[in-house]
Amino acid sequence: MAAVDSFYLLYREIARSCNCYMEALALVGAWYTARKSITVICDFYSLIRLHFIPRLGSRADLTKQYGRWAVVSGATDGIGKAYAEELASRGLNVILMSRNEEKLRTVAKDIADTYQVETDIIVVDFSRGREIYVPVAEALRDKDIGILVNNVGVFHPYPQYFTQVSEDKLWDIINVNIAAASLMIHIVLPGMVERKKGAIVTISSGSCCKPTPQLAAFSASKAYLDHLSRALQYEYASKGIFVQSLLPFYVATNMAGPSSFLHRCPWLVPSPKVYAHHAVSTLGISKRTTGYWSHSIQFLFAQYMPEWLWVWGANILNRSLRKEALACKA
Repeated sequence: MAAVDSFYLLYREIARSCNCYMEALALVGAWYTARKSITVICDFYSLIRLHFIPRLGSRADLTKQYGRWAVVSGATDGIGKAYAEELASRGLNVILMSRNEEKLRTVAKDIADTYQVETDIIVVDFSRGREIYVPVAEALRDKDIGILVNNVGVFHPYPQYFTQVSEDKLWDIINVNIAAASLMIHIVLPGMVERKKGAIVTISSGSCCKPTPQLAAFSASKAYLDHLSRALQYEYASKGIFVQSLLPFYVATNMAGPSSFLHRCPWLVPSPKVYAHHAVSTLGISKRTTGYWSHSIQFLFAQYMPEWLWVWGANILNRSLRKEALACKA
């Protein structure tokens, strides 16, 4: 009986001494939960403020805010073409850049006829190296460039393991995705700084928010663009320049591949026209955004999920996309 009483007294002493530690742990847990809850609430408020509230008011006058001309690279298809059309619908004259002269002239004529704006074209193959930027700089010299949209990019034909990517494709991904945006910014930015206004929009990718297997080189090149844009925003915001990094997830373009099961979800995989309409409305508001409301939700989940879960999901999705692409080729 004495032994039982002694054990009970020892238990009470231990419980009393641990009580303060339990209370401290409870406070830490409550603080962590409250902090995460507030962060999630703020993120969803930002989503509503960015993607829904601006659509309730009048559209911003981008010509007055930034300048009369916009330059769009990779402007004959997909997001680039849709973005150029959206800017033209808001009264900006557009300069279209791509390597296919016939497509450029067709798109330029369609935009000029539809939106009653001036258009110009620059035929350029961004995969050719440094020498192409001299004539580009000369063509843009006397233009009041208000907005630069860096859209041109090279994508894998379908998700592939790194050693399966050809050397030519790998070089194009590095050269076009990284060098083109960097040098185009270097060409137009001095004029914007001199006029104390301008906007630079660089199309990165949602795949850059965490390491993405089977898109290793592509996602890494887009991570460069994201970091470049964010750094330039810190450098030049005080000089009146707005630099935006766009991080779209899947958009129904040629670059997105032939994924029919993704294209069956238009709210998840918007058309380029729908995406561009939403993305342009974020210009001047958010320096880093996906550009589309459902992509912002995906980005929030990607931010909060552990890296192993992202990698697991990316592997499953990319295997499915590769399998479907190879089946279409067969």
